[in-house]
Amino acid sequence: MLDFKIEKITNLMTIDISHLIMESKEGGFCFIERLVNDYKNGTNTFNKKGEGLYGVFNDKGVLIAIGGMNIDPYSNDPEIGRLRRFYVLKEYRRKGIGRFLVNQILFAARRTFKKVVLHTDTDDGDWFYTSLGFSKSIGDPNFTHYIKLKI
Repeated sequence: MLDFKIEKITNLMTIDISHLIMESKEGGFCFIERLVNDYKNGTNTFNKKGEGLYGVFNDKGVLIAIGGMNIDPYSNDPEIGRLRRFYVLKEYRRKGIGRFLVNQILFAARRTFKKVVLHTDTDDGDWFYTSLGFSKSIGDPNFTHYIKLKI
């Protein structure tokens, strides 16, 4: 079993995230770079009620996975959360780390949100989220998957 810990990130600017940005961009994903830019300019700092940004760190203290929860900006319902900016380094995938991180984020979200939505456009993402109990959305252009949270 891998040795890692999950922490709520209170200041993203104090963490080296450059390796996640580089790997995600090489894979065609720009959302980790967008996470940093939005955090820097104050557009999204994951600090509203129920929101949070979480990181998984390996035994050397290196960030290996990240993900956050926001109030869904596409709905007018403050009880709908949106899973965002979720990324696990390739070398740590399929080891339970992503599952652990999502479950921790959803556990914290239960205090505020009744439903969590997300958008993914990859087959791997679809498989991953449905394996966690998310249902596929049909006909809503703002999200591809959702899960209802039990309080």
